[in-house]
Amino acid sequence: MSSLAQPLEPPRFPLELKRVAVLLGLSIFINYVDRGSLSIAAPLLKDDLHLSASQLGILLSSFFWTYAFCQILSGWAVDRFNVNWLLAIGVAIWSAATLSTGLVRNFALLLTARLLLGIGESASYPAVNKIIVTHFHASQRGRANGMVSAGWASGPAIGTLVGGLLVAHVGWRMFFVVLGFASAIWLLPWLKWMPKGAGIGALQAPGRAAQPSSPASMLEILQQRSAWGTFVGLFCFNYLWYFLITWLPYYLVKHRNFSLQTMSYTLGTAFFMLAISVLTAGWIADRSITAGKSPTRVLKALCGGGLGIAGLSFVLVFLVANQTVAMLILIFSCMALGLCSPNLWTMTQILAGPGTAGKWTGLENFCGNLAGISAPIVAGYVVDRTGSFFWAFAITSVIALIGAASYFLVVGQVVPISWASHTTTTSSSVITE
Repeated sequence: MSSLAQPLEPPRFPLELKRVAVLLGLSIFINYVDRGSLSIAAPLLKDDLHLSASQLGILLSSFFWTYAFCQILSGWAVDRFNVNWLLAIGVAIWSAATLSTGLVRNFALLLTARLLLGIGESASYPAVNKIIVTHFHASQRGRANGMVSAGWASGPAIGTLVGGLLVAHVGWRMFFVVLGFASAIWLLPWLKWMPKGAGIGALQAPGRAAQPSSPASMLEILQQRSAWGTFVGLFCFNYLWYFLITWLPYYLVKHRNFSLQTMSYTLGTAFFMLAISVLTAGWIADRSITAGKSPTRVLKALCGGGLGIAGLSFVLVFLVANQTVAMLILIFSCMALGLCSPNLWTMTQILAGPGTAGKWTGLENFCGNLAGISAPIVAGYVVDRTGSFFWAFAITSVIALIGAASYFLVVGQVVPISWASHTTTTSSSVITE
């Protein structure tokens, strides 16, 4: 039963915070363009460097080796050091890695560049979540997370379209050089407009507030049931997402007989609608929580409901024979997925609190990006064994439904956790369930 002392009044969303939110979204957009750049250049790069299919497969997966496992270290770092500069260093590292990819001459150096890219990009999500929970009021986080989610939603779509044209006109080497320089340009406005001061995050989390004087340990996070609910939820969310961006283009061309142009337009439209959905979902969450609705109910409905609807509808993309109807279902599934994306991070930010958001995000993103390793491999194995994409779609849908159940059943109340060994309790009679 919800009790409400008073509505959560939102402060003015000042220009300086809007700039920060836009720059955070752009950093994630660049992040996804850079990580997907190898796939765009692969056909030309493979021939020029005389790579085998096995070597190319290693290169395509190697990013996730360092990206996933460095999440834990990055999460620890952003809770201990200046997060603004850590994000800047991460962008500088991955920009240099992208640029150097255009200069390498053999497999070993190319593998090194991809591993370095994963190290640099591992700072991104822990830093972004730390900045949002520290500097944005609770009633602004949905919109801020929506801008961030719009970055990952639009990155693959625009990166594929523009990147393909750039590779065709200037070659794959110059493509990486241009992309590396363009990524580094982001540092200029960030150094000028990055947030200043200690932030207000500790003052505005909805629910009972018990603010830590120092970050909770990773062991304390792992003892929280809600933490495991968010870990499983993100893994399942990412499993569907990574299936979309790795295998769906191949499926549409080889099994739906789409031309490359039709496939690009179809997926571009789906990702564009996904970007609109995440922005809308963040706004809906902000408006609902500001109006006095329980953050627990709002965020669980958007995260669990969105992921559940996406999972249920996704298998129909394979089952429906009519091309137009199947693609409309794909677009609908992407829009449902977008309801979850910004709000799963808002959920994490509220639960963890400002002092522990970095570590929690690092652990969560580590678990979530194991899907980047497993989803393409599992799908490929299943297709090889069965000769059909049905079970690949079905498994993906079931995993998405497991993620929805995790948000509904494993995550508890979405209120700041009272970290046992670090808290000085304050009372905030805002919203409880």
